[in-house]
Amino acid sequence: MTVTAANDINSLYNVSSDAVRNTLLGNKTEEKGESNIFDTFLNAAVHNVNDTNIALSNQENEILKWSMGISENTHDLTIAVGKAEAALNYTVALRDKLLDAYKEIMQMQI
Repeated sequence: MTVTAANDINSLYNVSSDAVRNTLLGNKTEEKGESNIFDTFLNAAVHNVNDTNIALSNQENEILKWSMGISENTHDLTIAVGKAEAALNYTVALRDKLLDAYKEIMQMQI
């Protein structure tokens, strides 16, 4: 059973945390004129994941067009594959860094 990346992203809307839900829905929570750093970071991360999903979808569409004979342009196919690989590599690297930071925070003694 495979789960598409779009379903993984859509599951973020079912999060029980009000802060995460408000960020995903675009509600701004600013206190005393200062922007919330977590809010900005979370928005950037969600935007990055959405961009990666779009690049992967474009890659899949170009592969299907080429394999079905609809398009004979290998240049567009190569560009779509390159963009998707770069976006996915960046997203995976970002995830790994976030997990490392989380592990380090969890090991801190208070």
